[in-house]
Amino acid sequence: MKLKISVKVIPMLAAAVLVPLAILAQTGSDQNAVTGIVSDAMCGATHMMKDKPAAECLRYCVKQGTKYALLAGKSVYTLEGHEAELDKYAAHKVTVKGTLKGETLTVDSVVPAK
Repeated sequence: MKLKISVKVIPMLAAAVLVPLAILAQTGSDQNAVTGIVSDAMCGATHMMKDKPAAECLRYCVKQGTKYALLAGKSVYTLEGHEAELDKYAAHKVTVKGTLKGETLTVDSVVPAK
């Protein structure tokens, strides 16, 4: 018995196999939850504006073009995305869930730390 497959069906079959695999690859072990203090990538743990609160300093630095950061122990992670939420928690302890690549954490969610 010979099986005939139309050339038009091949891309649909490939998509049916590859799309679920791509979704599984995105939801793999790259997801992380990191708890720390919201800061900025320029100042890190030591804010340069000594006469201002930490939240005010980091908001100023972000307006100047630096990225939000998360201080987790001795590590500083640059944060990508969800800037409005990060601004709301400026200088507060939070848990950030997202994808970690090197020292950059692409943010999926931000919640106050317990």
